[in-house]
Amino acid sequence: MILQDKVAIVTGAGSGIGRASAAIMAREGAVVGVFDRNLEGAKVTEAEITAAGGRALAYGVDVTDDKALEAAILDMHQRFGRIDILHNHAGAQVEGDLEHVSLEGFDRSWDLNVRAHFYAARVVMPLMREAGSGVILNTSSSSGILFDREMIAYTTTKHAVIAMTRQMAGDYARYGIRVNALCPGWVDTPFNEPFIRQVGGREAIEAYVKARVPMGRWASVDEIAEPILFLVSDRSSYVTGQILVCDGGETVA
Repeated sequence: MILQDKVAIVTGAGSGIGRASAAIMAREGAVVGVFDRNLEGAKVTEAEITAAGGRALAYGVDVTDDKALEAAILDMHQRFGRIDILHNHAGAQVEGDLEHVSLEGFDRSWDLNVRAHFYAARVVMPLMREAGSGVILNTSSSSGILFDREMIAYTTTKHAVIAMTRQMAGDYARYGIRVNALCPGWVDTPFNEPFIRQVGGREAIEAYVKARVPMGRWASVDEIAEPILFLVSDRSSYVTGQILVCDGGETVA
């Protein structure tokens, strides 16, 4: 197991890609802190991992609450003595173009998609620096390198995640800490509901994906979990400051 006895934290791990990330890390031997605003969802992830023979601990934490997020991270560190991996995944889509996105929605998008990633990394960085090693993976999106129709809040924040990732990587590589970003494309989870509403429903989104993605289909969460495992493990030990796009070819179409 390539993550044997590593200690990992995954935010937004109560469903979707975050759950798949936590599951694959646990499968490979890590003990995983399952962070999610929805404690029940986090507990389901914990239970699935435990049933499969892995180790996990569920936390109900709103990552936009600095004190709560810091307390949960430090509790993991106190329990296990180290934090080897942080996967900042929690995020949200907020629909609307420049004139129609709500200011509240734009601010919420920034707080969740960017600032929470920043703050979690800020908390774990001194712990990793002291240990002389660590991996941070930030979830961006194919929208972080593309135009995304009438989704200005989402695309702005996801572009920012990429810039932040590169900055962190450059600043902390000398301490043995790697920082990379993952850019998933179309993954069929409830996360996409805001965009699905915007394009006109399920039939419209299916046509949209088929037309936009050269592979002609959605990804499964398991197809995204494997690249996550690569980026958080020693399989990518000489990779930092990089952006891995997993989008079925959309960005080259």
